[in-house]
Amino acid sequence: MRIFFREFQRVISTLALFLVLASAPAWVPAWAPAWAESSAVIFMYHRFGEDTVPSTNTPLAQFEAHLAELKSGPYTVLPVPDIISAIREGRELPDRTVGITIDDAYLSVYTEAWPRLRSAGFPATLFVATELVDRHSKGYLNWDQIRELAAGGFTIGGHTVSHPHMAGANRALNRAELENSNARFREMLGRIPDLFAYPYGEASAEVAELVKASGYRAAFGQHSGVINPSDDFFYLPRFALNEIYGSIERFRLAANALPIPVTDMTPADPLIGTNNPPSVGFTVSPSVKKLERLTCFSSHSGAANTELLGQGRVEVRVAAPFPKGRTRINCTLPAEDGRWRWLGRQFYFPG
Repeated sequence: MRIFFREFQRVISTLALFLVLASAPAWVPAWAPAWAESSAVIFMYHRFGEDTVPSTNTPLAQFEAHLAELKSGPYTVLPVPDIISAIREGRELPDRTVGITIDDAYLSVYTEAWPRLRSAGFPATLFVATELVDRHSKGYLNWDQIRELAAGGFTIGGHTVSHPHMAGANRALNRAELENSNARFREMLGRIPDLFAYPYGEASAEVAELVKASGYRAAFGQHSGVINPSDDFFYLPRFALNEIYGSIERFRLAANALPIPVTDMTPADPLIGTNNPPSVGFTVSPSVKKLERLTCFSSHSGAANTELLGQGRVEVRVAAPFPKGRTRINCTLPAEDGRWRWLGRQFYFPG
């Protein structure tokens, strides 16, 4: 990740900013002109002010800077369920719509994030893995605190029982994780959640099918991108924030990002089998211009070979096989007014 961050800094300095993480649709409906700019940026946090775990922590000063930017800038912060409903139903959202999500139910959500969010008047969604709450694990919320957050305006989302690597697990285990976590939510909160977040952001076509069948209406990964109607609503992108990737400069760039709506994303399944590296491709909406300026990168090997074919078709080629675990293909395109269009795809190779 540090190598990738250095590359990120280099690209900014040459005005060829690229995505740090990734998103990708598995299905897309027909193009509609209103979709071109109907979009939203969703941010993802974990911990707040817990300096011993920098990979998932956001320092309090950094978090306060984010909230100040959202409060003073040209943004509209909305509840994530409202954002999802508007995009799915074809209703327009304000330009620079932003949603806030938090994963894993750490205690600092209650002690540090909630007072600051409440003061700013911003809603948030909290994704809860139920087992650590049930165990009264040190540093985690309890059910009384989660109910208090829900009463105070938080949306509570599902995040399995034990936080497994779902893309590499078998179907029976994943089904049990979903059924048991839903049962616990029903018992403790009186209902099952509408929204789900994949642990580690890892998903597959089979896992997404199980999540949908479990009653959820949308699900999120941990990859960067801008939500728009061309997305698969069971693998939606989020911009992940932590000490390394939480500077106000990056936050501002992400908050102002625009989508790259696509169809015909290949491969459709983010779980990689024997075809490694996969042949990655997508067809860009005709509303997006100057595709010759599109730049793509791989999280494990840097700049990728990008070929622009007819009718907006883009093919991305990476020579080296993807390593075990997560790999991201990330693409950016400069847009008007100094803003950037962002698109990516996260893959999981079980090894």
